[in-house]
Amino acid sequence: MRLPSQYCCQRKSVIDMAKADMMESLDFLRKQAIEFGAVEAKIIPIEKIVIEDRVVFKCKLGCEKYGKTLACPPYAPTPEEFRKIVSEYHYALFMKFKTQVEGDSELIKYLSKTYDPSIPPEMKAKVEKFWSGWKNEMKKLLDIVHALEKAAAKEGYLLAIGLVSGACQLCEKCNIEEGICIHPTMKRYSEEGVGVNVKATAEKAGLRFTLPFDKNPETFALLLVD
Repeated sequence: MRLPSQYCCQRKSVIDMAKADMMESLDFLRKQAIEFGAVEAKIIPIEKIVIEDRVVFKCKLGCEKYGKTLACPPYAPTPEEFRKIVSEYHYALFMKFKTQVEGDSELIKYLSKTYDPSIPPEMKAKVEKFWSGWKNEMKKLLDIVHALEKAAAKEGYLLAIGLVSGACQLCEKCNIEEGICIHPTMKRYSEEGVGVNVKATAEKAGLRFTLPFDKNPETFALLLVD
């Protein structure tokens, strides 16, 4: 039997209201993210998280951290596995942070060439200073994600779990040989490493994604919550 269009519209309206109520009930996390330093944060339905196999394919070909940390490919969940995990949630907190490290258009050219012997010594020193600062910023971001997980759990969202952008920065050298993380409760997977297209997700969430960066590079984090 075909239902009247009026009934379908009413049902859709009820569902939309329920979603709005749920997103409002999660707004405490958005507010906390802002308090912790996020420049923008949005509660989004998981349908807005863009997961693509090509992101991990890019990791294999263009990232010097590939295969060097247990939080990145090929040790992280595959995009297919992560899609299944995400499907078990309904909402996520997507956040943008502006780091305190600084760079300019000249420095940007050398950031991916840390080990290139042709880099002028003065520029190499700047690159090393940038990446040292970046590492500290990513550790701070990880602490924020942990704090938001705890805040969510305190309100009954016990399966809230976060992800951060970029490679894991917990150890100078990852315990790859033994295949066991020595900080298992602190490790969080890289968004890109499980296939999240951060740029596309930011656009769907209504957050501006700026690359190349102007002065202080941005970074993003994701908290799955339900």
